[in-house]
Amino acid sequence: MISEFYRSLDSQAQALLSGEDDLIAAMANFSALINDSVKDLNWVGFYLLKNKQLVLGPFQGKVACTRIPLGKGVCGTAASERKTQRIADVHKFDGHIACDSASNSEIVIPVMHDQELVAVLDIDSPSLARFSETDQIGLEKLVNSFENALFGQTTTNLS
Repeated sequence: MISEFYRSLDSQAQALLSGEDDLIAAMANFSALINDSVKDLNWVGFYLLKNKQLVLGPFQGKVACTRIPLGKGVCGTAASERKTQRIADVHKFDGHIACDSASNSEIVIPVMHDQELVAVLDIDSPSLARFSETDQIGLEKLVNSFENALFGQTTTNLS
């Protein structure tokens, strides 16, 4: 079940993305919307899959890692497994890549098109265990709306 907060944020995201077909422009505004709306975050952005690695895309926050190998760190794991990673304490995550030492928890959600990975949405917080199951469900719904708006698809049924 999606919380009222995320239902409202999803409506805002759909309005923001309506009619936009440029991936980079959509990613930039989408990450800004999340950064401005969700409390207790210190980084929100995308890593795009290019040449079998993740490459930094539009984001909100401090300077970030530019390239992440598939299977490495939280982002690389989400990309290689094509599965959301919700990490309560990144310092306990085997192989964590510390782009910002202020980040303590993280959620990374794959962005798919035609069942192929396009990017991952990476969201960091300075608080431990910042992301709940409610956050995960809501953020996955936002990513689903992003995919649908940009690629004309619905990848999962999240109600």
